[in-house]
Amino acid sequence: MEWWLGYLCLGAVVGFFAGLFGIGGGLVMVPVLSFLFSAQNFPSDRIMHLALGTSMAAIIFTSLSSLRVHHINGAVNWNTVKLFAPGIIFGTFCGVALVNSLSGRCLSIFIILFIYYAATKMWVNSATSPSRNLPGKAGMFAAGWIIGGMSSLVAIGGGILTVPFLSACNVRLQHAIGTASAIGFPIAIVGTASYIVIGIVQSQELPVYSLGYIYLPALVGIVVSSVVSASIGAKVVYITQTATIRRIFAILLYVLGTKMLVGLF
Repeated sequence: MEWWLGYLCLGAVVGFFAGLFGIGGGLVMVPVLSFLFSAQNFPSDRIMHLALGTSMAAIIFTSLSSLRVHHINGAVNWNTVKLFAPGIIFGTFCGVALVNSLSGRCLSIFIILFIYYAATKMWVNSATSPSRNLPGKAGMFAAGWIIGGMSSLVAIGGGILTVPFLSACNVRLQHAIGTASAIGFPIAIVGTASYIVIGIVQSQELPVYSLGYIYLPALVGIVVSSVVSASIGAKVVYITQTATIRRIFAILLYVLGTKMLVGLF
């Protein structure tokens, strides 16, 4: 029962931030799931793979929930989503393929570094050039490829990369967040399918109730609470300033990254 409670609480937290910032919530889910899976004595070298796969599957539902609210508020630029899509899909396949070739320790180190990077990006709100606009098709494909690859590698919905990129191109913050929530959905779909297929090969090393690298009890617990909290977080975007909450989230990421770093040694 304590594990189910942990999954439900985790889902509530990540869902809220997913809606608020247009992110998938993987930066919170992955380190917390790795702690929970470790406590349940899952195979040590597959803990990070399971955390990544389960997180990616949960992002399907958090992104849909937040996307619905942002779309209702007219904050999703679907033309931008279409330009991103080809690069996103290709990059996501590349990222998952790389994950399967890395050890759990290498994945942990990479994720810790990325968490620190993402936290710093959220803490620092640097000014952008007023003349900067979105690039052409080739530039959008390249950006999508990088965002898709990085997102599947660390199991995030892409918002941590997409929102700063769109903001740097002078897209309004609310529209950047709404568009990022839409971009997170294809990342999650492709990433989840890849984690299932690749993980099935390792089925003899995985715990019961796993579908490839997706641990189903954790997925169900996270989804039940995150779908509700994601819609709440998305609504908060339109009624309050996000600067303070953005910094609180950055602090949370620093704490989680540091805990993972300590646990690594």
